[in-house]
Order: sequence, then structure tokens, then C-alpha cells
Amino acid sequence: MTTRNDEQNHNRPHDDESLLDDAALDRLMDRVDRDGLELLGPGGVLTELTSRIMNRAMDVELTEHLGYERGDPAGNGSGNSRNGTTPKTVITDAGDIPVATPRDRNATFEPKLVAKRQRRMEGFNDLVIGLVARGMTTRDVTAHLADIYDVDISAELVSKITDSVLPQLRAWQDRPLDAIYPIMYLDAIVVKVREDHTVVNRPVYVAMGIDVDGAKHVLGLWLGTGGEGAKYWLGVLTELSNRGINDVLIVCVDGLTGFGDAIETVWPAATVQTCVVHLIRGSIRYCSWKDRKAVAAALKPMYRAVNVDAAAAALDDFEAEWGQRYPAVVRLWESAWAEFVPFLAVDREIRTIICTTNAIESLNSRYRRAVNARGHFPTEQAALKCLYLTTMSLDPTGRGRKRWSNRWKAALNAFEITFDGRLSAGRN
Repeated sequence: MTTRNDEQNHNRPHDDESLLDDAALDRLMDRVDRDGLELLGPGGVLTELTSRIMNRAMDVELTEHLGYERGDPAGNGSGNSRNGTTPKTVITDAGDIPVATPRDRNATFEPKLVAKRQRRMEGFNDLVIGLVARGMTTRDVTAHLADIYDVDISAELVSKITDSVLPQLRAWQDRPLDAIYPIMYLDAIVVKVREDHTVVNRPVYVAMGIDVDGAKHVLGLWLGTGGEGAKYWLGVLTELSNRGINDVLIVCVDGLTGFGDAIETVWPAATVQTCVVHLIRGSIRYCSWKDRKAVAAALKPMYRAVNVDAAAAALDDFEAEWGQRYPAVVRLWESAWAEFVPFLAVDREIRTIICTTNAIESLNSRYRRAVNARGHFPTEQAALKCLYLTTMSLDPTGRGRKRWSNRWKAALNAFEITFDGRLSAGRN
């Protein structure tokens, strides 16, 4: 006769499939219930269990190093023996774990599980870096680790842990790039950096490329001093060219000084386009809250026009309706007109991608959130490290972010036709 317990035992993993058999686990949980023991935290059952497992593992390592078991007569006259333990606390993702590192008399034993002078287990640094990458300040991280993991570390230690990404940042900034990008966005955000006991505003310039598969890639970050012109931007774009970019079909910019000349020098065939999303957002900024929706609707005929003449007529209509109340909006579009109209010459599928991806705006919003959480940065390196970690949190695989695959195929065909095969030629 088969009982319910027999069925449960049958469904449980066999002993050779489980690290801890059910009988041992039941005894452990019975003791937890009987004695009112805590599972987590300092002095908790899981902390003690982890500690004992780590101690046992290091003892096995020492046995392998010495070549004989504890108490084995074979060790007599071997020239080396056990010499007690050294207590220390190791920080893990699950909290502080006390361990006893075994020693040998010749001091030749180097434990692998918890190395000498190691205070943090593998994975803890990744946890800290991940929290910082998601916008937490160093002090937020210390408070979070204390609340959730009962781990007490300093803000200075958090900074040192995140400094481990600096070699990755340099390698990322110098990595090879694709030969051609259908779209590139060039923009800037402002960060506050301490210089000579004074906090100053510094621009961080961002380059984002949309590759031939429709994936978004942050191509680089550059910390400027403000007021840079064509010479500065020529250096930035030349660096991108040296990293492998031979051609860009459309470069979307936000009126930053010197971009047009620099782009023409590096990629003569590129179409320089004022970012339509920035134009719309810049226009709304001049409007009262009650008028913003109506003004946004009145702007649509301009960037949805079939050609330049239709867009000019739409601008006249907008000026007639809103020009007296918001002359700054009219002036904004008139001053950007020469860089806006190339947008009207491309296929509607390409226009849709440029307008609706809002790629650089969504990226900048994440950057600003991370920057604003910190107020200001003590060094230039700290500012770039923060933005790099934010970038990596958005694209942890490094393969780019892709969200509009169905729409992208139509745009890809339009790029190939509109730009006379430059796209396929650049990929070969």
C-alpha cells in the first residue's frame, strides 16, 4: 500500500541529487522552531551554516596543501603542519559571515575560497556596482546594505569598489565601432564637478548610434569645459572615425556649436539634422501649461508636412495662431529651419524612426536622474564613472537595445533606397 508520505518521498530528489538531505533539513528546522532561532542576520542559522561550510572548505584546501589528513601519522616529519586559525569577517551578498582561516607553520598555504586579506566574497562587488548603476548614491548603498543584508560598510569603500570599473570604462571608450550607422544622435547634459574648492557646471557630450539592426548603442562620453567649438567637435568625431565609423547617414544634433562643420569634415556625405524631438520640447518649454497640448498639436503639420513648401505654410499658420502669444516658439523654428528641412526630404518610415524612438531623450533622462541624485561630483573621473555605470545598467549585455524591430525593417529599406546603397556598401 502506498502512503502519501511514500509519494512525497518518491517525488523528492534522491540523496545524490541534493546538497542537503531532507532528514538533516528537517532536524535543522525542528531546532529552529524549538529554540526560536533566527534564520537570517548576525547569529542566524544560515549565517552559521555558511560559516561552517566555508571553514570546512578551507580546511579541505589546507589538507590538500599539506598532503595528509588531520591527525594522520603520515604528517610526522613532513616539515609542515597545521598552525591554528585566523578569525575574520567576510562580506557576502547574504551579510557578514565570520570565518576562521586555517594556517600552516611554514606560512605557504594560500586559501582559494577566501584569500588572505580578502574581506569581500565574489558577487558582493557586483551587487554594490549594480546598486550604484541604478542611481543610488554611495551613502544610499551603505544604508541599503545595512537594512537588507546587515552589512556595515563605508561610503569610501563603495567608491573604491566602483573604481574597479575604471579599466572597463577606458576599454569601452576605446572599443571598435561599426563601419556605418544609419542614425547618430549627438547631445550634451550638464554635470556639477568640484574644481579648486568650487562647484562648476561641466558639459558631458554623448554620442548614440542606431546600428543597421535597429539597436541603440552609446558610442562614447566626453567631459568638456564648456564653450567648445568646431575644433573640439572635430576631435571627438575624428576619434569616432578612428574607432571604425566610415559613414553616417543622418546625424541628429541639438544646435550645439560647431557640429555642422565638424561633421562635414569627418563624414562629408552625412545629412545634419536638427533633432525634431528637441525642437518640439524646446517649443513646449515656452508655453503655459494650459496651452502646451494645443501648441504641440499645432506643431505637427510642420514635421508631418510632405515637403518644405507645405512645412513653411504650416509655420505661417502656426505664427498666425500662436505667434503673438509665443513669438519665441516661432523664432526657435525659424532659426533652426535650415537644419530642420533635411528631415522633410527623407522617407516617411525614416521620419517615424527619428521622431518616435526619442532615443537620446530617454537616455538623457536616466543620466539626469543619476546625476541629480548626487548633486555634484568630487572629480571628473567620478562623473564619467557614474554615467558609464548608468549606461551599463541600460545595456548590460553590450549588444545594444532594440525595441522597434517591426518598424525598423521598413525604415531599413527606406534608408537603402534614399541613400543610394550607402548602407549596404558600408557594411561590406
